[in-house]
Amino acid sequence: MTKPVYSLSVCARATLDMHSLNNEGSEGTQIQTRMVDIVAADGKLYNVNAISGDMLKHIQAEHLYHIARDRDLPLCAACRVFDANRISADEEYIAQIKGKSDAEAIDLMLERCALDDIEGNLITADRSTPRKSVVEFGWVVGVPEVTKTDSYFHVKYASGGEAARAAAAADEEARKANLGQTPFHRPASSGVYAVVSHYEVSRIGFNDISRRYALDEGARLARYKALLESVLYTFVQPAGAMRAAQLPHIVAFEGVVTYTTQVLPAPTVSPLNPNYLDDIAHVAEVLNKLHPGAVTVARFATLGEFAEVMQGLIDAGAPFTVAV
Repeated sequence: MTKPVYSLSVCARATLDMHSLNNEGSEGTQIQTRMVDIVAADGKLYNVNAISGDMLKHIQAEHLYHIARDRDLPLCAACRVFDANRISADEEYIAQIKGKSDAEAIDLMLERCALDDIEGNLITADRSTPRKSVVEFGWVVGVPEVTKTDSYFHVKYASGGEAARAAAAADEEARKANLGQTPFHRPASSGVYAVVSHYEVSRIGFNDISRRYALDEGARLARYKALLESVLYTFVQPAGAMRAAQLPHIVAFEGVVTYTTQVLPAPTVSPLNPNYLDDIAHVAEVLNKLHPGAVTVARFATLGEFAEVMQGLIDAGAPFTVAV
């Protein structure tokens, strides 16, 4: 059996083709994809396509929600309907915490809701009390030189008088042709993307104010397994924008899972660095000299191998318990 896991990280390169998972909006008939400026390992500045960490966290949270519902893990009234406000929209909870301390309010949150426990929240009723997320996602950033975004022409059929108005509001060619269709331009991106994420497994069920656990070991173990399974599904099925007609082609997924079994963070190095695998292995080697056997590095070359690593941790692992 794997020793209890304190901290876990995933650093990987994902090859995604013809996706449009994260867009900024539209201007006229042009849908705009999200682009960011980065400094790559060569020290040069690049403008590349990216998917926000918010998008990945939403994907992971939705998978966790379905798992929690299926396994009858506790969910607050708002989370049972996947309300974005989560427990802050649970009227019964709000009534229960009136007059209670922040530590007591967090204890009750942890007991009532697995989603709020793992994904974090800000209690805003009569107070401003944060619950820091166990889950941390970085931006999924296109690797320069091997990531490209193009714009593709589409038309949306419109009938009758609506067609004439739509054509008149569109470009000159559509007006001349009087096609009765609305032209627009849709982006699609393809390339190799750097993924970085971290999971503070030991904080499942942990009250950061009182510095003690609000759950027993059985409840924490159930949430640990649900969390890791939701992380696996996040990369097996990356949800997001425009998937009805632009379902991403997941061509490759390779990288490393690191986890620690003592009180130290699982190392991460951005896959924007072409030598990230060797760098992570080097950091782990040094950390293991300080804390023998504390860091495990599990490389994977395919999505299937990543699934095997996660399955091993789900089946044989458990969350680390911090001394309180």
